[in-house]
Amino acid sequence: MSQGAEKSTHFGYKTVEADQKADMVAGVFHSVAAKYDIMNDVMSFGIHRIWKRFTIESSGARPGMKVLDLAGGTGDLTAKFSHLVGDRGQVTLADINDSMLKVGREKLRNKGIVGNVNYVQANAEALPFPDNHFDIITIAFGLRNVTDKDAAIRSMLRVLKPGGKLLILEFSKPKHDIMRKIYDLYSFKIMPKMGALITQDADSYAYLAESIRMHPDQETLKGMMVEAGFEQVDYTNMTDGIVALHKGYKF
Repeated sequence: MSQGAEKSTHFGYKTVEADQKADMVAGVFHSVAAKYDIMNDVMSFGIHRIWKRFTIESSGARPGMKVLDLAGGTGDLTAKFSHLVGDRGQVTLADINDSMLKVGREKLRNKGIVGNVNYVQANAEALPFPDNHFDIITIAFGLRNVTDKDAAIRSMLRVLKPGGKLLILEFSKPKHDIMRKIYDLYSFKIMPKMGALITQDADSYAYLAESIRMHPDQETLKGMMVEAGFEQVDYTNMTDGIVALHKGYKF
């Protein structure tokens, strides 16, 4: 790969300088943070709650564990993990975007979730945590927005304890042609219009649709996790592969 290629990346379908992408993604999430939960429910018809519930059930979280909810946004997974790990455990809600962190913190505190949750603004590519620190890491619908995904996966491996588990919940590639056609129609024609109606921001939702298409498919992401050093890597397709949950262990 040439030096020039190394310095460029994708922002949706656009090619941009790698050092610009984080700020561009930040702009998207600053724009949508206040209505992020509403849009999740509307755009997925509530199905995102089923995807997240399966992720929680697959985590094996138990009392006393330390969990990192990376790119945790408005805290849906953090809220569930807080109950599962109990007073002896700890959940860290980390997100690179301070607007999302603020919305998440306010939402969880309004639910009375305060004792075992802390909030950290963090870049997934260089996590500010000690080696061998967490029992479980989840990243839900966040990896596709990371500039250097390989670096992020290696960073997650570093901060996991031996025996720890990484779960990546992310949009992926539908398995069947008819679903792909329906999904493309919905993503590129309907979703931006919904974004314009609810958040007055069609462009951000056009980017989100494009970012999904540019994200590695199921087998490619599995290979990236193996290459980073994770073992027993596997994935489960949901909703015909529109979403996939990848799971890997550190030994």
